[in-house]
Amino acid sequence: MKDSYNTIKRKTAQVLFKDAGSKFYGSAFPLQNEEQVATFIEPLRKKYKKANHHCYAWKLGNTDDNYRANDDGEPNHSAGDPILGQILARDLSDVLVVVTRIFGGTKLGMGGLINAYRETARLTLEQAIVIEKTVTEPLTVHFGYEQMSAVMRLIKELDLEIATQELLASCSITLNVKLHDMENVQRAFEKIYPVTVTINKPS
Repeated sequence: MKDSYNTIKRKTAQVLFKDAGSKFYGSAFPLQNEEQVATFIEPLRKKYKKANHHCYAWKLGNTDDNYRANDDGEPNHSAGDPILGQILARDLSDVLVVVTRIFGGTKLGMGGLINAYRETARLTLEQAIVIEKTVTEPLTVHFGYEQMSAVMRLIKELDLEIATQELLASCSITLNVKLHDMENVQRAFEKIYPVTVTINKPS
C-alpha cells in the first residue's frame, strides 16, 4: 500500500471538445467518497437538459482497486473506460471526471466515441492543479504524567502531527503517522517505559 498519492486541488474549469456536431463538456472534481458522485452529476443534468449522456469515471484512495467507470447509455466501454484511462495515466486518485455529451446529429462510431471521451478527459485533467496527499494512520500513545516531557520531546523530534490529546493523570495522545514511518515511531515510543502504544487500524 502506497503512503502517498496524487489528487487534484479543486474543481476544474469546464472544457469543451467538439466532434461532428456533438459537444463534449468535461469537468473534474476532488472526490472523498462514492456517495458524492451523484451530487456532482445532478447539477450537470440540470444545466445541460439537452444532453444525452453524462459519462464518468472515478478513483478513490491509495490502492489500485477502488474505481468505477460508467458509460451512461453509450456503447459498452466507449466512454467510461477512456475517461478512467486518463485518470490512471496521470496516476490520480480521489477524483471524479464527468463528460457530458450533447448529440450533434452524426453518429461517431465506437472509435470516434472512444477518442472523443478520451480527449475531453485529457483536456479536462490538463487544467487540474495536482497535489500530493499523504496517507496516515492514527497511533495512540498512552503514558503517565511523569512521562509527559519525554513523550512531547519525542513528538517534536519526530515531527509528528497531534490529532487529539487527553492530558490528565493518565494521558493519551493520538498522532497521525505516515504508513512507512509507523514501525519506527512505535518502537521509539515503546522505549520510554512504561509508555504503551495502540495502532488504530481502520475498520
